[in-house]
Amino acid sequence: MPRLYRGRVRYPEAPRLDLVEHLHGHPVADPYRWLEDPVDPRTVAWTAAQDALTAGQMAQLPLRRRFAARLEELVHAGAVGVPVWRAGRAFSTRRDPGQEHAVLRVREPDGRERVLLDPMALDPSGTTTLDAWSPSWEGDRLAYQLSTGGDEESRLFVLDVATGKQLDGPIDRCRYSPVAWLPGGEELFYVRRLAPELVPDGEEQFHRRVWRHRVGTDPAGDVLVHGEDSDPATYFGVRTSADGRWLVVSASVGTAPRDDVWLADLAGDGILRELQVGVDAQTAAWVARDGRLWLLTDRGTPRGRLAVADPADPASWAPDRWRDVVPQQADGVLTDVALVDGADGGLRVLAVHSVDATDRLSLWAADGASFPPTPLGDVPGLGLGSVSGVSSPPEGGTSAWVGYTDFATPPSVLRWDAAQPAALTGWEEAPVAGEVPEVHVVETHATSADGTPVHLFVLSPTGTPDRPRPAVLYGYGGFNVALTPAYSAQALAWVAAGGVWAVANLRGGSEHGEEWHRAGMRERKQNVFDDFAAAGEHLVARGWTTPDRLAVMGGSNGGLLVGATLTQRPDLAAAVVCSAPLLDMVRYERFGLGRTWNDEYGTAEDPTELGWLLGYSPYHRVVEGTAYPAVLFTTFESDTRVDPLHARKLAAALQHATGSAAPVLLRRETEVGHGARAVSRTVGLAADQLAFLAAHTGLDG
Repeated sequence: MPRLYRGRVRYPEAPRLDLVEHLHGHPVADPYRWLEDPVDPRTVAWTAAQDALTAGQMAQLPLRRRFAARLEELVHAGAVGVPVWRAGRAFSTRRDPGQEHAVLRVREPDGRERVLLDPMALDPSGTTTLDAWSPSWEGDRLAYQLSTGGDEESRLFVLDVATGKQLDGPIDRCRYSPVAWLPGGEELFYVRRLAPELVPDGEEQFHRRVWRHRVGTDPAGDVLVHGEDSDPATYFGVRTSADGRWLVVSASVGTAPRDDVWLADLAGDGILRELQVGVDAQTAAWVARDGRLWLLTDRGTPRGRLAVADPADPASWAPDRWRDVVPQQADGVLTDVALVDGADGGLRVLAVHSVDATDRLSLWAADGASFPPTPLGDVPGLGLGSVSGVSSPPEGGTSAWVGYTDFATPPSVLRWDAAQPAALTGWEEAPVAGEVPEVHVVETHATSADGTPVHLFVLSPTGTPDRPRPAVLYGYGGFNVALTPAYSAQALAWVAAGGVWAVANLRGGSEHGEEWHRAGMRERKQNVFDDFAAAGEHLVARGWTTPDRLAVMGGSNGGLLVGATLTQRPDLAAAVVCSAPLLDMVRYERFGLGRTWNDEYGTAEDPTELGWLLGYSPYHRVVEGTAYPAVLFTTFESDTRVDPLHARKLAAALQHATGSAAPVLLRRETEVGHGARAVSRTVGLAADQLAFLAAHTGLDG
C-alpha cells in the first residue's frame, strides 16, 4: 500500500528528564514534564519547531485540497434547532449555508421571523460563540451567554425580545450556568462561580453557587440560594415552574452519574427540602402545568423511567410512592419526553427511547388511567437516526416538535400533532450547500474480549464490503455519551472518496443505559479499549478493510480511547487521529477541568485507583523501538477543558520511541477551544485530518 513516509522524519529535539516519582509504591517516569508549561522557553521553541514540521508534512498531502472543497459544501449544510415555545413565540437557532455560526431567531405568533442574536454581527472575527440561551416564561426577555476565543467562560446578558435592547450584563463567571426565570421576567435563578479572590489559587474554575438575581441590578447584590459548603467541583441545575411556585435545584460533583435534588415552595417558606440526596442515581425533576412533580430517573431502573409525585406532599417524594407514567423498557433507554394534550383533552407523553443507538418515538397516557401503564402506540416516520430533543408549549397544546438527524440529514425539525398521532410532518428542513453523497448504512455487531456484543454503524459507498477499503473507525466510550446517527460532513466526505466510516457504540456510553456506562468507567475502563479493538478486528474479519487500510479516530475522551489503542495495539491500525486528548492519566486532575472527571476515571490520589490509571495511561505505556502507526495529534490552545499538554507529552514520547518511519505530528490551533467553532475553522481541521488518514491508509479519492 502506498504511504507518504518519504524517509524517516527528523523530529525536533526534546530533552528527556531523568524524572521518576514514587507514587503509592509505583515508580512513575515523566521525562517530558517540562512540556506541561506552555511558556517555558523550551516548550515555546519545541512547539514552534513542531508547527513547522507539521506544516511541511501537511503541504505534501495530495488529497488535502480535494477534501477541503468537498467539506466546504458539506460542512456548510444548514442546521435547525428545536423550538422553545413561550407565550406563542418560538425561539430557535438556524444556520444557513455560508454562515459561520448559527443565529438565534424568534418566530412571532403571526408567523413573522426575525434574528435576535447573530454571533458574527457581534464579532466579525468569528471567535465569539453563543453558548446557551433561555427565554422568560412570557417570551419577552431572553437570557443568553457568550464566550470568546474558545474559553467557554460564558458571560451572561439579558435582552428585551421586542426591541433587542440589552437590559443586563455582562455578568462573568457563568460557565455551565442554567437559567430559570420567575414569572414577570424581573428575576431569575442562575449559577455563578465565586470571585477568584475568594477561592484558593488554582481553583478559579470551581466553587459554583446558585443565586437569585434581579435583572438590571449589580450581581454583587444577588441572593445566595444554595451551594455553601458543597464540594468545589459541584455543578448545579435550576428549574422553576411556569407559575413561579416551585424551584428545583440539583447538584452533581463533577461528572459523577448521580445527583442530589431539592424542591422549594416559593409560595410557602421557600426552604429547599431534600427530594433525593446521597443516592447513587440521577433524577431530573420539574413541576409541570398539571401541578404534578415529574421525575425522569434511572433510580432502580438503569434504562430510565418517567414517574410523577405530588410536590405539595413530601411523603409522596419517597421512591416507593412514585407512580410510573413511562416505565422502564426492556430494549430501550428513555432519553427525552414532552407533555402534550391529546385530541380528547387528556394529557399525553411523547417519549423518546434509544434502541441500539437509534431513536424511536412512542405515545403514553399521562393521566394515570391505565395501570400498569402501557403505550398508546408507536409514532412511525423516523429513519435510522437520532432525536436531538422534543419540545411543546408549557401552557399546553396538541403539538410537539421533534429535532431529527441521521447520517445524511442535517439537523431538522419535525412536527407531531394529536390529530394525527401516527404521523410526523416536516416543520423546518436544514438546507445543504452541495449534493449529499449517497451513503449506505449497515448495522453489525463485534464481539469484545469478554464476549460482550458491540454495536457498529458502518457507512460505505456500496452497503456491502465489495472489496477491502480504507476505513476510519470512530469511537468515544465514556461519560454516558451515546454515539447515535448524526449528519457528519467528515464521514460523508470520506465515503464520497471511496472509503468506509464506522462508528462503534462502546461501553462507557449510554447506548444501553447506566449499566452500560458503568461497565466502561473506573476499574472497568479497559472494557472500552477492548470493545474498540474488537470493532476494528471485526471490520477486517468481515472484509470491510485490512489492517494497513484501517485508521482510528477520536477526540477528548475519544482521544484517550485512540491513545490507549495505539499504545496497547500498535498493530491494529495504520493511522491515528487523536484530537484534544487526555493522555497522562496520572496527572490529568491537575489541569483544566480534570478534577471533575475523577468519578469517571479514578484518582491518582488513591493507591488502588492509581493502579487502574497506570494500567492504560497512554503516556506511560510507550515502549521504545515499537513500530507505532502514523499519528496526528490536533490540539486547541484555548482549550480550558483538556489541556494541550497531554498531546505535547505523548507526541514527544512517541517521536522518541517509535521504530517505524510513520510520522508522529502535532497540529495546533490558537483562539479556539474544546467546543464550538466557526464553520471555516471546522473545514480546515477536518480537511487536514482526512487528508492525513487518506495518505496513510491508501485512499486515493
